[in-house]
Order: sequence, then structure tokens, then C-alpha cells
Amino acid sequence: MLRIIRTSLRTGRVTEAYPAESTARYYRGRPKIDPARCDFTAACAASCPSRAITISQKEDGGQRWQMDLARCVFCGLCAEACPNGAITVTGEFELATHSRDDLIVGVTRAPAAVMSRTPSPPPVAAGDSRNDRPDIKDGCNKLSNRLRSLLKRSLHIRHMAAGSDNSCDWEIAHLLNPVYDVQRLGIDFVASPRHADLLLVTGAVTRNLEIALYATYQAMPSPRLVVAVGDEACGGGVLQGSYAVAGGVDRCLPVDVYVPGDPPRPQAIIQGLLIALDRLEPRVRRVEMVGRPTAPAPR
Repeated sequence: MLRIIRTSLRTGRVTEAYPAESTARYYRGRPKIDPARCDFTAACAASCPSRAITISQKEDGGQRWQMDLARCVFCGLCAEACPNGAITVTGEFELATHSRDDLIVGVTRAPAAVMSRTPSPPPVAAGDSRNDRPDIKDGCNKLSNRLRSLLKRSLHIRHMAAGSDNSCDWEIAHLLNPVYDVQRLGIDFVASPRHADLLLVTGAVTRNLEIALYATYQAMPSPRLVVAVGDEACGGGVLQGSYAVAGGVDRCLPVDVYVPGDPPRPQAIIQGLLIALDRLEPRVRRVEMVGRPTAPAPR
């Protein structure tokens, strides 16, 4: 016993102060693009395993480059494939946000003849996301004030893996260790959805677990929150389009907060939980940039 006490005193405090103090370490985070160096060769899109990068032709002859951070696995292959070094991998990992639309980064390149008038970016296609339904949006807005007042300092979480590869689940498990100790923030995990205020979902929802996910959500008392963790839960990841998965969680349930990454760091998950409670503000917003114009057509 004396040896244990001596070791504890020698070790000191190991719990991180996040979010009171930001971590200044070298983490692999979101890719960032320099629109002035992008030549739209599509090498980055061809190398992306999750099809998070797309390049499309516009009606006026221009082009649009788009990156969906909800699908990005932060592998860095796009930065390696880009011949001009337009994409770099940053250390930014605090990407949790309320809106799926905030995770879109777009670069529009118009023809030289029309570069003086920048066209407005097209809306992001969200598929059949339940977050786009007006009835669900109205219901979520009505509950917003009540949720914030009831759950601000106490939150019980029911975690459900709806077809994940377990990488996000390991990061969630780390929230309860002495390093991150999420209980110091008034947040804890429960075994039953009937005792939970928030449903934490990982994985692209498989068809076999789609019914179970909905049943778990229905078993939770109202008001209730839903947080999607990881690229698979946020946008389908590398499994999007498969017949065996429904896609992101928002195809089945209304999602309050998206936490992208493959997997996101424990600090990023903590940030997402605090954003769900309005104890933190999101740091990401949708980015629209203008790239260099195309060369004018020869006369």
C-alpha cells in the first residue's frame, strides 16, 4: 500500500485540463487547401479512399472542388497526391459542429471571362437526411432551450456502436480513464437508454442495426440528444454507398452534433459533448473560396 501511495505522489496529476487549456501537441488533423495553388487536376480526388473530395463541372464552364470533412478519414493521401502541394495536413482536430453543412470546404474556379462575378456555391446534397425534414427541425428547436437548462451540468450517455470498426469506440472508452476523466465535467455513461440523456453513436448504421438504433432512441426519455462520432457515423466514411449500410446516422435519426475523424481524438469527442450542451461554441464553419481562373480560350 505504501508503495502505491509513493508511486501516486511521484507521478502527480495526469488528468488533462482540456477544455480549460487547449492541447498544443502535434496531432494529425484536417486537410487544408490553398486555392491559389490548386489546378483542379483531380489527383487528390482519385486518391481519396472515402470519396470525401469531389470535382464537378459548372454550367458556366468553371469547376468546383469540394471536400466533405464528415467523410474524411484524415489519411493524408490527398496531400501526397497533389502535384502542386495545394493540400496540407494540419493539426486541427476540434471539428465538432451542430450542422453537417459546416463541414464542407469548397473552392470554385470560374472561367477567366466571368471571374469578375463569383457564382454562389451550390447547396450541399444531404440525401434523405432526417435533419432536413421541417417537422424534425421544428421539434428540435422547441426542445433546445429546455435541453440546455436541464442538462447543462449533468449528462448521462448511452453509447451505441451501429456498425463501427471499433476505433471510435476505443477513443470513447478512453474518456473514462484518469487522463481524460470526463466525469469531472459532470458527464457519465449509463447502461440503459432509459437512463440516458444523449445517444452517442459510432459507425455507419448497418441494415441489421438500423431497427435497434431506432428502438434505442425511442427508449430514451425526452428531451434527448444525438451525437454522431467518427467519419462513418457522420457521413458514411469508406462504407458509403454500400447496400449493407444506411449511411450516416442522420439518415435514421436527427443528429444534434457531428464529431468527424477516423477516429476523432478524445478531446474532440469531449468538445462535441460540450457543444451539445452549449457549454462550448463550434470552431468550424463552412468555407467557400475562389480559386485561380482558368486560362482564356485561344482565339
